[in-house]
Amino acid sequence: MKKHLKRLASPRSWMIPRKKHKWVVRPRPGPHGMEESIPLQIILRDTLHYCDSAREARMLLSSRGVQVDGKPMRDLKRGVGLMDVLSFEQKKEHFRMLIDTKGRLRLVGIDAKQAKWKLSRIEGKTTVKGGRIQLNLFDGRNILLDKNAYRTGDVLKISVPDQKIVDHYELTKGNVALLVGGKHVGELVKLKEYEKSRNPRENEVTFEEGFSTSFRNVFVVGKKSPEIKIPETKVV
Repeated sequence: MKKHLKRLASPRSWMIPRKKHKWVVRPRPGPHGMEESIPLQIILRDTLHYCDSAREARMLLSSRGVQVDGKPMRDLKRGVGLMDVLSFEQKKEHFRMLIDTKGRLRLVGIDAKQAKWKLSRIEGKTTVKGGRIQLNLFDGRNILLDKNAYRTGDVLKISVPDQKIVDHYELTKGNVALLVGGKHVGELVKLKEYEKSRNPRENEVTFEEGFSTSFRNVFVVGKKSPEIKIPETKVV
């Protein structure tokens, strides 16, 4: 696998200057793909401007004051992806990684109370030894349960870093969802119908706004109202 990346070839979801320098850090393989995450070095240096170089960014991480989902991070190449919570203990600042209407990953400021939980979608389920159910979440997490209480596509509200389930939001009529892909990416919509397909075609979700998309683009974020604050897109 390549260890380098040219800025011109970097994902369009990264909000970075592409012609100022030639190279940019490539995120290390982890819970999110390269298109769906931004390395910590870029966030500290180019997004939040907390430092001016990779060396200074490394010094910030060495103090163990930078946390992702409640855990201290020391890897500059660690990718911060959708719904991840980024916290700075010394500054007492917290951010949640979301996506805007142009498909760009954006940090949204949150308070300390909101930084104690995150949303994670169930990508699949597995029955393990002892008959227990293992939930496979979209950010690489696994949660073991005694009962099969949730469905694939549902979203769990979990506390971080202990991964205790606080609440859950079903992929069902009336709930509010954030679109994380497709033509209407970054928009909040209300679910109308979830149509399961028995052929190779992907399952589709229809919304009260009058359009539909693949269920993979749908991330339920609340019941009657969204639990998260979406990023504001500046009008140019």
